[in-house]
Amino acid sequence: MAPPLEHGEHISGTTRRSLLAGVAALGALGAAGCSRVATASTTGGGELLDRLRAAGVVRLGIAGEIPFGYIDKNGDLTGEAPELAKVVFKRLGVDRVQPVPTEFGSLIPGLNSQQFDVVAAGMYVTPERCEQVIFADPDYQMLDSFIVRKGNPKGLHNYKDVVAKKAKFATGTGYAEIGYAVEAGYKESDILIVPDQVAGLNAVEAGRVDVFAGTALTTREVVKKSAKAEATKAFTPTVGGKPHIDGGAFAFRRTETNLRDAFNAELRKLKKSGELLRVLKPFGFTRAEMTDLTAKELCGG
Repeated sequence: MAPPLEHGEHISGTTRRSLLAGVAALGALGAAGCSRVATASTTGGGELLDRLRAAGVVRLGIAGEIPFGYIDKNGDLTGEAPELAKVVFKRLGVDRVQPVPTEFGSLIPGLNSQQFDVVAAGMYVTPERCEQVIFADPDYQMLDSFIVRKGNPKGLHNYKDVVAKKAKFATGTGYAEIGYAVEAGYKESDILIVPDQVAGLNAVEAGRVDVFAGTALTTREVVKKSAKAEATKAFTPTVGGKPHIDGGAFAFRRTETNLRDAFNAELRKLKKSGELLRVLKPFGFTRAEMTDLTAKELCGG
């Protein structure tokens, strides 16, 4: 979500979750979907949108992460980003989307080497990534939340609580929450790193840790059937001494500003009409995840 990098390897400031489900199906589709797209334009904002309209298909780089972009048990492409892509690109005159599965850490290199046309993986917008690609404005924002034992016996509501109460702390492989906990004063070597939020829930239920940190969306979804654990109220982590809200967005090659701008125009219409929430709601997103953040803000400019 996030929870990709937060799909995989760690990046300063944020990540986006580890790979979760649909990996086997991704491999099968990947063999058919990894041929290169046409060479990108280098002047005038790019002509990729015109070529996509002519071809009738746009290739989406995805990373097999629920709920952001994945192949479901029926072998169909779905997730918040692919479903939004279907709506936006249809409005832009491109009828079909085609998945190109890859690891999260390969999304930006794959985009820039023209293996696909756009990254549709709920990728967090960070200053580091903004040096490599251009982002649409975020289609969602994300706060953090904890998985704790029922009743939250240690009273853990933020990272400073975790440090002050010397709680046993866990989070996922490559999660942004590693950095947030360290910034609050938690020793990184003391953090239990587990594969994902399901493993985090299991660790809390078994008493191996007091708390698991993840995104508000993933934590509230994973505890729904738990009799032993609950998710805390969403909160804003601190980065550089300031409250920090992450935002996920589509990424484009830096030369393709025309496509990015056209995408943004349709995204603004979906936000204004409320259609965006309808598209994202089946994947656990709520009104709290809707946002007016811009890529420029999150890029640091």
